[in-house]
Amino acid sequence: MSGSGFGKQFHITTFGESHGVALGCVIDGCPAGLPLSAEDIQVCLDRRKPGQNAAQTPRKEADRAEILSGVFNGVTTGTPIAIITRNTSQRSGDYDALKDVFRPGHADFSFQMKYGIRDHRGGGRSSGRETVGRVMGGAVAAKLLSEFGIRVEAYTLSIGDVQIDKEHMDMEQRLLTPTGMPDPEASKRAMELIEQCRKDKDSVGGVVECRIGGVPAGLGDPVFEKLDAMLSHAMMSIGAVKAVEIGDGIAVGRRFGSENNDAFREDSSYVNSITTATNHAGGILGGISTGGEILLRAHFK
Repeated sequence: MSGSGFGKQFHITTFGESHGVALGCVIDGCPAGLPLSAEDIQVCLDRRKPGQNAAQTPRKEADRAEILSGVFNGVTTGTPIAIITRNTSQRSGDYDALKDVFRPGHADFSFQMKYGIRDHRGGGRSSGRETVGRVMGGAVAAKLLSEFGIRVEAYTLSIGDVQIDKEHMDMEQRLLTPTGMPDPEASKRAMELIEQCRKDKDSVGGVVECRIGGVPAGLGDPVFEKLDAMLSHAMMSIGAVKAVEIGDGIAVGRRFGSENNDAFREDSSYVNSITTATNHAGGILGGISTGGEILLRAHFK
């Protein structure tokens, strides 16, 4: 199976199955000298860990990070970093009835048609549990980016028809609410919707928004290596994501250019003393970062 890696200068490869022995990632391109410990990675894994509240899958996993290589005396060595977390609570027998059944909305059928074989235990490699490896790789990437003053903040924007009120956002709350919403009132209504879906034996989609600050102008290329294309590639590779927006996204298709263009202005607090009055473009023009805040949204089924 090819296509299990992403990135060039900083490249991650994820491996493992939902009900296999372990999941993990290998990171190539992380420079030497970056302070890194299992605890740095564990903070992110704990946020993702299943079974912590009613909004998550009931599966219980400890998801403890183990660094196997690439770190010595608390700092990276410049060699490949291998990190795993072991599966401890998989109940493979629960999936025996699905051995010869294709589930709607899952990759069972397409996986079988491509490879002629599939791991029916929880979806195998196509399971959402594959994201464990991404989280571990992302934790290291975030640590490296922070060295350059780049911050990445993501939160749940909406679940079904319940959307947060951006006038009353509290980013600290996204770490406390069961939905990841930075708006406790919206989170409460979203949980009620989730509970109703559960009673109806149904499910509901949602949108995650990500803001990236401190990115210098000039990252990305104008054609096939556009920064927005690469970000979209990364987001669309997550199993449940069906659409990605940059900046104002699909809203631009209903606007005049005069409404959508971001006018430039002088501001001595920015590099080159130039910024924009608005940010409809989401911090990217022509596939290249402008130095403004990068804004993207991923729509999950």
